[in-house]
Amino acid sequence: MNIVLCGMMGSGKTTVGIRISELTGMRWYDTDDLITQKYGKISDIFEFYGEARFRELESEIVHTVAGEDRCVISTGGGCVLKPENSLTFKQGGGKIVFLKASIETLFARAGHTGDERPLLKNTTFEQMKALLDARTPVYSGCADFTVETDGKNVDEVAREVIAACGARERG
Repeated sequence: MNIVLCGMMGSGKTTVGIRISELTGMRWYDTDDLITQKYGKISDIFEFYGEARFRELESEIVHTVAGEDRCVISTGGGCVLKPENSLTFKQGGGKIVFLKASIETLFARAGHTGDERPLLKNTTFEQMKALLDARTPVYSGCADFTVETDGKNVDEVAREVIAACGARERG
């Protein structure tokens, strides 16, 4: 079984994924990191080849990691917007967990990171809220579980995800 974390940029997918890995001994992957390692900076891919090409590369990475077992996979914010990606994760034995956070929390964490996150470049609170409003039904629809992250620390969220998925912490 794999644990797949989805949600908006700034929801804690990377930080929580690393902590789940530490607590369970499961391998951790970040789809954005894997894309960067193989193809270069995400901002460059967006700039020179466009979002469509980035999404193709992302799907390629999804196919690679979904076939592994006992992994925690932190996805990019748009990864599961492509239905085939969430289907690939589920066919590979993945449990998808939507890390849900309020727009206030998300904007405080990620609203200023446009250089690293091309979809947030020069974004306003209202634009980020519109993106969240558009994506939330997709995240909710593909997720096996939803974990609210507001007001919780990394350990609390990680342990809630582990429990929801029926994974075990190392003794």
